[in-house]
Amino acid sequence: MKDQESRKVLKIFGWASFLNDFGSDIIFPLWPIFLTSVLGANMAVLGFIDGLGDAIVSIAQAVAGYLADKTGKRKIFVWLGYVFAGLARLGYALAPAWQYLIPFRVLDRAGKMRGAPRDAIIADISTAENRGRNFGYLRMMDNLGAVGGVIFTILFFKYLGYRHIFLLAALPSLAGALLVWRSINENLAVDKKIFKGIRFSDFHRDMKLYLLLSAVFALASFSYSFLLIFAEQAGFAVVVIPVLYLAYNIVASLVSLPFGKLADKINRRTVLLLSFFFWLLVCAVFIYFHNPVAMVIAFLLYGLHLGAIEPVQKALVSELSVSEFRASTLGSFQMVVGLAALPASLIAGLLWDKVNLAAPFYFSAALTIIAIIMLLFVKEKRVAV
Repeated sequence: MKDQESRKVLKIFGWASFLNDFGSDIIFPLWPIFLTSVLGANMAVLGFIDGLGDAIVSIAQAVAGYLADKTGKRKIFVWLGYVFAGLARLGYALAPAWQYLIPFRVLDRAGKMRGAPRDAIIADISTAENRGRNFGYLRMMDNLGAVGGVIFTILFFKYLGYRHIFLLAALPSLAGALLVWRSINENLAVDKKIFKGIRFSDFHRDMKLYLLLSAVFALASFSYSFLLIFAEQAGFAVVVIPVLYLAYNIVASLVSLPFGKLADKINRRTVLLLSFFFWLLVCAVFIYFHNPVAMVIAFLLYGLHLGAIEPVQKALVSELSVSEFRASTLGSFQMVVGLAALPASLIAGLLWDKVNLAAPFYFSAALTIIAIIMLLFVKEKRVAV
């Protein structure tokens, strides 16, 4: 693919991601409060629903990645993903009780089917010299959309309330779907190959180890909802919670591209280790410090963690995979991470309810240390294409 065509595809996906995350993050800072305070769910239910959503993400991405490789069609899965997200938000607005949210949460998270096919396209149009930067750009646009969505919520929530603002959140995702449908040329984005499926034995030794350590860390990475509820219980008013959410998204948007470029210049593993250390610091702050200043610092560190981990993870998986299996490998990676995330948030909710507020963070820190040790044994493979 020519450089000009590659840049066009990257920019289209960047703006589609911006629009979708704008809609998502109108809702996300309100989600845990809406679920617990308005609809009456406890922390275990919150953990279950968030974890279920992450598990659905994993299955949807694995299936979509496999079908994208098998059929040579990737655009359709990206388009459907944005449509599903928009429709789900309409359902959130109409749900009378938390039980009714579950099918719409499943639909919303099934929309993440777009991830593996889209990431495979990005990987295919990239080289070893710019892959981290390109994924960093995509992550930056995601986070900028999140920033815009949170600012919208801060400005208009008091006038609109939960349900009207959720209805409006559907529109940007549907606009993103239209952009992808009209602007992405399948022939430019996909190099079609005959595909007969992929097995675990097809993965390189380092890919297998990386999948395993990613599952361990996913068990440690419970939903962001717990951070927001913790901040509320530490004394922050409900109207301030979106500001904390905004703060970490601003940080993530600012550092995603620099961290992606840094991973291109040095190596992926070092930046990934740095992201793990940021998460350990987040856990430490939540365990030992409960004052407002410490909470703000923890959310800023969380933004550094997200900005470092997300573009680098995808770049590393892309390079540890065989090119003709790339969408399937990215989907398999998301499946492993997502399936581990279901018990992660459920366990965190149970520890929160049955032990104390700090217990999930102790559990998470221990698993993170194990993942760091495992990562030291992964040999990074830098591919030329």
